[in-house]
This record gives sequence, C-alpha cells and structure tokens, in this order.
Amino acid sequence: MLGLMPADDGSAGGTPPPGPAASALPGPDYGAVLWEPGPQVIGNARITQYRHWLASQRHIGTDGYHDLWQWSVSQPGQFWESLWDYFGVIGQRGEGPALSGGPMPDTHWFPGTTINYARNALRTADTDPTRIAVIARDEEGRQVTLTYSELAAEVARVRAGLVAVGVTEGDRVAAYLPNVPEALIGLLAAASLGAIWSSCSPDFGAHSVIDRFAQITPKVLFAVGGYRYGGKEFSREQAVREIVSALPGLAAVIIVGDRSVPEAGVTTLPFAALPGSHGGQLEYAEVPFGHPLWVLYSSGTTGLPKAIVHSHGGIVLEHLKALCLHQDLRAGDVFFWYTTTGWMMWNYLAGGLLAGVTIVLYDGSATYPGTGALWSLAASSKVTYFGTGAPYLMACAKAGLSPGQELDLAGLRGIGSTGSPLPPEGFRWVYQHVGSDLLLGSFSGGTDLCTGFVGPCPLLPVRAGVIAGPCLGAKVEAYDPDGKPVTGEVGELVITAPMPSMPVGFWNDPAGDRYRASYFSAYPGVWRHGDWITMLAGGGCVIFGRSDATLNRGGVRMGTSEFYRVVERLPEIADSLVVDTGQLGADGRLVLYVVLAAGHELDDGLLSRIEAALRAELSPRHVPDEIHQVPGIPRTLSGKKLEVPVRKILLGTPVAEAADPDALANPEVLALFAPPAAPT
Repeated sequence: MLGLMPADDGSAGGTPPPGPAASALPGPDYGAVLWEPGPQVIGNARITQYRHWLASQRHIGTDGYHDLWQWSVSQPGQFWESLWDYFGVIGQRGEGPALSGGPMPDTHWFPGTTINYARNALRTADTDPTRIAVIARDEEGRQVTLTYSELAAEVARVRAGLVAVGVTEGDRVAAYLPNVPEALIGLLAAASLGAIWSSCSPDFGAHSVIDRFAQITPKVLFAVGGYRYGGKEFSREQAVREIVSALPGLAAVIIVGDRSVPEAGVTTLPFAALPGSHGGQLEYAEVPFGHPLWVLYSSGTTGLPKAIVHSHGGIVLEHLKALCLHQDLRAGDVFFWYTTTGWMMWNYLAGGLLAGVTIVLYDGSATYPGTGALWSLAASSKVTYFGTGAPYLMACAKAGLSPGQELDLAGLRGIGSTGSPLPPEGFRWVYQHVGSDLLLGSFSGGTDLCTGFVGPCPLLPVRAGVIAGPCLGAKVEAYDPDGKPVTGEVGELVITAPMPSMPVGFWNDPAGDRYRASYFSAYPGVWRHGDWITMLAGGGCVIFGRSDATLNRGGVRMGTSEFYRVVERLPEIADSLVVDTGQLGADGRLVLYVVLAAGHELDDGLLSRIEAALRAELSPRHVPDEIHQVPGIPRTLSGKKLEVPVRKILLGTPVAEAADPDALANPEVLALFAPPAAPT
C-alpha cells in the first residue's frame, strides 16, 4: 500500500476466504470530519481550475468531484488527453487516439506520440531559471540549493559524461546512491538521452542490489563509497566492489562523494569531473510515449524482485495529475517526502519538478538526532507540503510531540501519509498538534503504478481514518470472492479501467507472461492489486492491509492494519506483528509478536490488557492464541512489516528462503521467528 502505500508485490495470492462482510467502517472512531475545505481553498485549488478549463475548452461540465471522477473513468481516453492539453505537456502529440486496444493489459496509450520526461521536468529552467528547484539537506544540517537553471546545467554536464562513456538510447544507467542531488541529476541526464534509470539506496546489501541490477545489465553505475545514517558512518567500498564484479557489462563507474572506491577492473570516474563537452545547451531525445523511463523493483519475498518498467509518457501524465490536482501543488510550493532512492516515493518526489515546485531531498534518518528531526527540516526549509510514512506520524504522536506549537510551520498547506494505513488517532494528532487548517492526505497505491490511486482531494473533507476516495482516472473497486463489485464490505482492491502509468511490462518478460500472472490472472482484464479495501457508500475508502496476509478467524476476515492499530495504541507496545497460520480457509494459530517499549515487561497484566483491548475493539475471535515478545519486527528497507515471510517460516519454510536478508532493514530478527528445532 501507499495509504497508505507501497503495495510493491502485486502477485496473485490466494482467494479471499468466505465469511460475513465486515461493517462499512471498522470502528466508531472512524469517519468523523476533521477538516473541510472553505470557499477560498476550493476556489484556489488547481482541480477547480481544471474543472473550469474543461467547461470552457471542452464543454464538459461536472457537478463536484464525484461527477468529475465518474467522467474520468468512463471516458479515459478523453480524460488523459485533456491532461496533456491542460498542463501543456511538451512533446509531439501525434495523430492517434489517446487510448486503443484492450482489454487490459493489451491497451495502448498515445500511439505516434513522442515525449521526454526530462524536458518536461526541466521546462521551468526556460521560463523561470532562477526559481529554486532543489534544496538538499543532510543529518548534519549541510545544505545545497540549485536553481532550475543550475540543475539543467548539471544535467547537461552529466549527460555529456554519459555520452562520452558510450551511453545511448535504451541503455540502462543504475545508481547505488543516497537521496542526494547527484541521484536526481543522474536520473534526468539518463532520461534526457532516452536511457533507462534504476536506483537502490546504499543501505541495500550487495546481494540484494545484484539481484536487481543484474537483471537489467546497466552500462554505467553511479555509486558511493559510504554514507551517513543516524549519526554513524557506513562504508560501502566492499559492497561496490561486489556489485561491480557482478555486472560485466559496465563501461564505467561514476563515484559520488569524496570516498574513493578501489579499482574493480572498470573505468572509474569522479562525478565532479566527468569527460565530455560541457557548457552546451541541454538536448533531449524525443522517444515514444511508452518508451521505458525507469525500472523499479517489487519487494518480493522470494525469488528475484519483479523489475517493473514505467514509461516517459505515463509517468509525466500521472505525476502531473496526482501532484497538481490531488495534492494541489503549484508554483512557489516547497515539496518534501521522506524517502530513499530505493523506494518509489523518491521517483514521485522527483515528479515535483514537473509541477515547477521546489523539491526537498533529505539524506539521513527521520529520527536523528530526535524524533522531531523531519519537522525541524520542514520548518527551516519552509516546506508547504510534507510527505512521510504513517509510522512516523504515529511515532511522533507516541512521543508527545507538538511540532505546530514548537516550530514555525505556518506555511504548511498539506501533509501526505504513506507506508501503511494511518489510523484515526493519527489523523487527530495531525490536526491537534501540527495544524488545524491543512489537507491531510492518506494516499495508497504502489510501486506497480508509481503513484497512489486512492487519496486526497482538496474539494473533499478529511475524515478520521478514511481515504477521501479514488483518484481521477483510477477506477478502483472492491471485489467479493465471486469477482463482483461490493460497497460497504471488505473486498479485493481492483482497478477495472486502464491507467497510463501501469507498467509497460517487466524487464526480461518479452511475452508478458509474468506481468499477466502478477496482476491479471485472478480476474481477466482487471488489475488485482493484492490489498483489502472497503469502498464506502458515501464516498471514501478504508484499506486493511495485504490480502495475502489476512486474518481469518471462524470465517471472519480482517486486515492486519486494524489489529496493529489496537495493539500499538497501548503505551507498553512499541511495535507488533500478527500472523494467522490457517490455510485454505481453515483456522490455524493466531500469533502476535510484540516489541515492548522501554521499561515494560510482558507479564500477566500486560497480556490481559492486550487481550481485553482486542476483545473489546475487534471481537473475541481476534484474541491471539499466542503472544510472544521479540526484540524487533522484520521490515523491508521501505518500512513494511514482513507478515507473509513470517507466516511462511511458521509453516515450515526455511528462513533463508522466506525473504532476501539484503532487502531487509533488520535481517537479524527474522530468524527469531523460526520454530525451535526438534530434539535429536
């Protein structure tokens, strides 16, 4: 999920277990209106301006957001073509229809059209060259700023360096970099050439990086010899040597920063002094609409990660729509999202350049030197849109922070929440302790589409624990076990109309077999995402977690997110993970693992409080069969709990086969979940 977010693994999974439908809302504290847009907010919203443009230029009148959304999904070709014209996308439109073919995935977008992502991202360099494009900060407070003109000049310089080492259209350019300007410059330089970008953050282990990059055989690798996180220095020299030795097609390694990396049999160049003709005008390769822009990777738990390919045209249109119409970004905004280069939110953050805003790149820990580090960054950088993960917001609430009272956040207009479902108390904390007059947008989608497809809208109220609804152009529905759409019930999250940022395919999957099996095998012609969702009759939706990690007790199904909400609200619990070992609809053991807050013990009193809270707020069926204390919960590098791998381990899968340790933030804790060996 992205909501919510990133649902990276869209594999087919199992059929939803039978059972009575859940209530429309999971509890009485859901749904309270916390914020409503006033006339000034609605009048100034970019989506309002778009509606006026539709009426005057296309003679399409819409009565509020729901009517606009209905038109966007019933006439997808017209809708996406209107965005091209409304935003003035730079490219050659061509003569073909916006959408042809079908059913999904056999759809075709904008045939005959040519475009370049980098040209659109850097257009402000021509219209307002002194506008700040990038503010880059690290844990130590060091800051670099680049205007759009300076950014374009750096892209031109690095582009010339890539050409000098032989990179051409269609080649792959990979990066093993933290969230620093050099990564953004590399992306734009590669895209300007029509080369294909892919990145991993340096907290990935060498094995995990090789599993990703070896699939795409890059010609150039950007890399660092080390990085800083949480006040500590980490060397990556040995990891870079291992990665380089596993990529025999490399023509050059470009080293970022002042740490040297020993020679590994490949030409090594410093980022600051690349070869090539510098100082010339930046050029762009005009490529077809569906030309690959970048390769992102799922966080699959077994086998090689899916190498997901997105297109220049699809990403330009989707990110303009999501950032401008849903998150209401506009010129003058300062846009921040806490992310690393290994998560799709980094690519989404880069998309802020398409909207002509200032983007903030932060390299470091969200909680160093204290839990409020990101709020201090927001205040000093004058951030107007602040994006982070739901776990960070909840950590701030548990720590008793009140950043709105402690810091100058007067310019903050919006907050985005991703990574996992944000519970009602998280919504309330934002409005009570950050700001009472801002758009809080819980946003859900995933790496698969590199966007959110349910999320906020500045025309709609914000309700506790509820996502405002499907985004424009995203026909999101909930399916029951028979593949029928349902409202007010928990169902499989599906997308029943095509979107241009759906992958153009997977790398090394020329016939599309793996792509089809991942998303379209459960419901032919319909994208199955792999999450549980409830679509509410009055608008809005609630996501409950991965459908392949569902709890099934006595025929009643419930997503894991609501379980965590109840357990982690207890002050004694710092983190938790719940697993149901049942198979094929049969009940198994419901096992709860908890990480305790400092100074607490898992004694009989705490066990009783956990059980009482679950019984009262959910049902007696959801009282665990077992509760165990563990020192940590296994998570991916992007922060997602590994429910499915732990379940596999409990059912007998060896730890080494359940998940790739190099893709985990804390691989050492995964072995703690293995059943004890039988006595010999």
